Amino acid sequence: MQDDVPSQMDRELVTAAAVSMNGSTKPAADGMSVLAAVDQAIGAELLDAEQILADELRSENPYVCDILEHSTRFRGKRLRPMLLLLSAKACGGIRQDHKVLSAVVEMIHLATLVHDDVLDDAETRRHVATVNSRWNNETSVLFGDYLFTHSFHLASSLETTYACRRIGRSTNIVCEGELSQIKERGNLDLSEETYFRIIDGKTAELTALCGHLGAKYAQADDAVTVAMEQYGRSLGLAFQIADDVLDLMGTEKKTGKTLGSDLDKQKLTLPLIRLLATASEADGADVRRLLSAPDETTRQQLVPYFERSDAFEYTSKRAQGLAAEARRQLDGLPNTTAKRILSDIADFAVQRTF
Repeated sequence: MQDDVPSQMDRELVTAAAVSMNGSTKPAADGMSVLAAVDQAIGAELLDAEQILADELRSENPYVCDILEHSTRFRGKRLRPMLLLLSAKACGGIRQDHKVLSAVVEMIHLATLVHDDVLDDAETRRHVATVNSRWNNETSVLFGDYLFTHSFHLASSLETTYACRRIGRSTNIVCEGELSQIKERGNLDLSEETYFRIIDGKTAELTALCGHLGAKYAQADDAVTVAMEQYGRSLGLAFQIADDVLDLMGTEKKTGKTLGSDLDKQKLTLPLIRLLATASEADGADVRRLLSAPDETTRQQLVPYFERSDAFEYTSKRAQGLAAEARRQLDGLPNTTAKRILSDIADFAVQRTF
């Protein structure tokens, strides 16, 4: 595939999804306005958190420095630090502890990305070679471990152990979610309930943690802290569903990362679960055959089955419902710029795909 031209397979998948959902090929809204608002609201604090992260990870080992410099190129838009800082600002104000914790959650997220790329045999992320592709799996595993240990070292610099305990609990849940997903590979009878339990652990737990810590360290009351944790959880679920759709219908030019890994690793995601649940007997048998022995043509071969299905429309509605639930959790907050941006982020989490 050429880097600057989507393949015919990509175009067909995008068209099939768009037509299935709303009868048009209207492109998703971009997030530039959201990012501009974030920069204006908490740009200085994000830079402070970046500096804390850089200081914590500074090394005199040239090999480690090379990997660290490379990894900064695929870290994305810093969603989790944004969520933590915006939650803090919406709940009373940003303190120094919030900046430290923002660096901590970003390190944990980066560690999970590095390990995920090994599990998925991914070659690119954000248009950049993954650590395992650029070096090897051994380096990736150890580098991920290095990030985890530094994150806990930094969290321990706070005055109490509360954050360390919460972060440790959430990291355990993330790892359990990943292990559950590995266990369910190849299970073509995976239920929606099990799918949601997996993504609640591997993705939503960390975004829930960001909402919780943002509110807690802003000295919000317990009800607000619970609401912000649920905001992050609902957002994380919606975000993961969107990612799962992108793996099926996105273009590598748009996403900047290796696609089709869910199919390659035989991970059943919500669009596929819905497709199998609603397909005719003949179509269901064909889809199962394709999923049982995936190759580089599987995404394209699935196109006609998705065109005859409501799978993308159904998936869109589930993601949009979760985004709406996230927004509802903000109802008790004062009407501030931070609250508005958090609401906009919930919208963008699904609009970037649907």
